[in-house]
Amino acid sequence: MTACLDRGPDLGTLTELDRAARRILAANWRRHATVPAARLYPHQWSWDSAFIAIGQRHLSPARAQRELEALFGAQWRDGRVPHIVFDPSVPAGAYFPGPSFWRSTAVPGTPGVPTSGIVQPPAHALAVWLTFLAGPATARARGFLPRMYPRLVAWHRYLTTRRDLTGSGLMSVVHPWESGMDNSPTWDEPLSRVVPVPSAEFTRRDLDHAVAAERPTDLDYGRYVRLARDYRDAGYADTAGGHGFTVEDPLCNALLAAGEHALASIAGEVGADPGPHRSAAARLTETLTTNLYDGFFFPRDVHTGRLLRSYTIGGLMPLVVPGLPVAGALVETALGDRFRLGAATPLPSYDLTAPGHTPGDYWRGPGWVNTSWLFWHGLRLHGHEALAGDLRGRLLDRVREAGFREYLDPLTGAGHGADRFSWTAALVLDLIRAR
Repeated sequence: MTACLDRGPDLGTLTELDRAARRILAANWRRHATVPAARLYPHQWSWDSAFIAIGQRHLSPARAQRELEALFGAQWRDGRVPHIVFDPSVPAGAYFPGPSFWRSTAVPGTPGVPTSGIVQPPAHALAVWLTFLAGPATARARGFLPRMYPRLVAWHRYLTTRRDLTGSGLMSVVHPWESGMDNSPTWDEPLSRVVPVPSAEFTRRDLDHAVAAERPTDLDYGRYVRLARDYRDAGYADTAGGHGFTVEDPLCNALLAAGEHALASIAGEVGADPGPHRSAAARLTETLTTNLYDGFFFPRDVHTGRLLRSYTIGGLMPLVVPGLPVAGALVETALGDRFRLGAATPLPSYDLTAPGHTPGDYWRGPGWVNTSWLFWHGLRLHGHEALAGDLRGRLLDRVREAGFREYLDPLTGAGHGADRFSWTAALVLDLIRAR
């Protein structure tokens, strides 16, 4: 394997790697939830907590359950799960946009704790079910699934009703941050129509803790602020024509379909009918494949009706859906030059052959452990055990070399972004224990 250019600590054995991952999760724990990274991301993030719980379940099923319960304790009455739950003990200026920007507590039907108003990919039902499986006795004693099931149902109902902005049966994201892949090149076209807020009108805090060349530009950030401000000023209303950015995203819809499969299993455990969840999973899988697949999964720009034909990691994520009819074709694409499964590790966030591929620039090239974990999970679901085993080993080797970084150069292994990153640590713990 190519030597890493930005080496972290020498974590030469799985035991040392395991101990280091445990220390990171312990250090990033804040009373009831885990922050992604202490300085750059000092609050609770939605899909981060899902991945953190998947790893934490191996150390303490009860703490993993508490992680998810804390997140859903901030669920809005309409069912949405906000992408940030703010910690009141963190100084107000530590992160932008913070509570004073989102003004969630002024919105009817929101919890007492301040949150953002947008969402993130729905990885939560899968995380809840995997967390349950790690400690069923503890979960049953705590009433974990009976508490979480109705909240998950409300969350999915929000996404499949309020966020089905076209009537197609697919959920839409209304901000790039909702996709989890903030500055992906695939958003460049729809974002180009958004008039940015001048940079003089906001103060970025991310650049206090990260290299500017590895973060979105001020122009992009101005567009993000515009979209979030307009959504806030509209009372966080979800209407078909009310958003400057509206995209049907493969990653989010794939996790929604996978989540319905998980909800069917949860329903069986709590004595509810799993049938509606199985039917919803089948509908989502069919619609996802019919509407967004054209040799690869591409997002659809709702404003133009066109597919956004960039080859990004999001287009591989439907592999997490059980029974996906085009799973074999996705694996073949992953093995090709664009993603180089078996060599590039983690899988690149953006097409390695594209002129704009930048291996250190956030979602415009580098690889993330969480998306590679999802693809690894999908490989196992669809019977590609040898490829899954190889990817697992390569991911563990990369983290041994670079440390627990936020993202990595997929070809050299150089670490980028925040260090001591929680979902990297958590998913390493899961990969170590994989059978």
